[in-house]
Amino acid sequence: MLVWVRVPPAALSKSMGMVFTKHINQDFFKTWSSKMSYVLGYIVADGCIVVSKDRKNHPFTLNITSAEKENIERIRRTMNSEHKISKKPGGPSIIAYQSQIRNPIITKDLINLGIYPRKTYNLDPIKVPNKYFSDFVRGFFDGDGTVYIHKVNNVSQIKAGFVSTSLSFITNLNQRLCKNLNITQKNIHKQVPTKEDQKLIKYDIVFYIDDCEKLSEFMYGNNPVLYLPRKRQIFEKWKSIKRRHYKKQNYPSKIGWQLNQKIFV
Repeated sequence: MLVWVRVPPAALSKSMGMVFTKHINQDFFKTWSSKMSYVLGYIVADGCIVVSKDRKNHPFTLNITSAEKENIERIRRTMNSEHKISKKPGGPSIIAYQSQIRNPIITKDLINLGIYPRKTYNLDPIKVPNKYFSDFVRGFFDGDGTVYIHKVNNVSQIKAGFVSTSLSFITNLNQRLCKNLNITQKNIHKQVPTKEDQKLIKYDIVFYIDDCEKLSEFMYGNNPVLYLPRKRQIFEKWKSIKRRHYKKQNYPSKIGWQLNQKIFV
């Protein structure tokens, strides 16, 4: 059983025989705010707490990853962090970046918020105040969300979605998000594991056209500072397309969505 004891940061570092040479706002996750909620949502998607068995005094390291370096740089600035960004080891065709933060106060606060080691297999719903829920959703969306525009029967349409390995987390997200959007809850789909990753089951929810517009307004309506420009631009592109070309038709089937080619990524 792991028991945390609250001590001053200086005493904590001294008692663990550690000296922190890289600055970071150690109190970042202690108080709810728009920026804190966004980063927390992003960590739920593309972050993890790694356990190092050879470091008994403080075995936890926060690892934040992204295929887009500027997104990690944005998060690093938000946390006032001096921790470096490096390329993440992977195959020759895989390019990703990571920032590794070894700080007992940061990792303790994240664990208290529900970000446990091996998060992929034990993630439960995160209790986010409703005031900051849109920021949390936007952060999670920037990590594990998708949005694209494609053509169905020669008509441009938009689709967005979220994916998670935790059924309990995505179920709670589905309930809270649809309630905020004032729409019917979405069906949760179980994704068939690929041959390369047969043990990792994923679950997703998807939004179409009108519901995508409500989702966009929910995530960006308060003119946030933190967001992934590439994804927001797709929602903005849809607004332009709809004004000029869109004719509302019956929604296509799920099979139709998957067979039609994306035209904006």
